[in-house]
Amino acid sequence: MTIKFTAQVVGVEELPDEETLLAGVAEHEDGSGLSLTFMCGLYEPDEQDTALGMDSYCLVTPDQGTAYGGVSEATLQDGVLRVVVAEHDLEALKLDETDIEAGLAVDNESVEQLRRGLRRILAYGRLDARPAIIRL
Repeated sequence: MTIKFTAQVVGVEELPDEETLLAGVAEHEDGSGLSLTFMCGLYEPDEQDTALGMDSYCLVTPDQGTAYGGVSEATLQDGVLRVVVAEHDLEALKLDETDIEAGLAVDNESVEQLRRGLRRILAYGRLDARPAIIRL
């Protein structure tokens, strides 16, 4: 099965003080409901990041389930963000299904911002953690 929801909110933000770029989609404006947040550093991973296994982007789900890398596929087409997560990361992400579809109920500029943000985030860090399929 596929987890499906309609995202009323899409955001991309650079947080220089935290050296982080984030992009996310949320079901409701107050952040409740289903959501996906993608994050990466603004700078290349250092030795400490590598030692801690934090040398790639991460995905965070509503219950703070977090996985570094873990996205097998990411597609943004016709107003739908489709993400396939690696099966071995389901428990860490607190998810029951690998396939997630978020219909984007936002304006075209917000969709384009999300597209640009996800391209940057999913290209961050070590090569083996990047999605095998990216259509953004």
